[in-house]
Amino acid sequence: MDPVRIDKYLWAVRIFKTRSDAAEAVRQNRVTVNGSPVKPSREVRTGDRIGVRRERVNYSYEVVDIVSSRQPAKNVPLYCRDITPQEELDKLHAPHETIFVFRDRGTGRPTKKERREIDSLMEGFMFEEED
Repeated sequence: MDPVRIDKYLWAVRIFKTRSDAAEAVRQNRVTVNGSPVKPSREVRTGDRIGVRRERVNYSYEVVDIVSSRQPAKNVPLYCRDITPQEELDKLHAPHETIFVFRDRGTGRPTKKERREIDSLMEGFMFEEED
């Protein structure tokens, strides 16, 4: 079968909901083929490895066969194999750290002094994460 554009292939195997979403992700360098960033017109061939970065996770796929029309979900494994490492999938369930500063209801906006205290608390938290 003839090669297919990367944006069309990503849409056909249901990695992206629309072809324009796929093309936009490719333009923003969130998609790689065999480790190299590509343009939406890049043609995909059997055996290519596609990397897709979404939020914090880098998904990996291997092209099993070429398809140009959108497939039902049950047929996707015939054309694309998910080879994403488990470490990347674990990032989906990682806890998110948040800071909540309690303020009594009706006390209004923080004063300048309170704002500085909140900022210094946030700076200390940010530096701990980087280490």
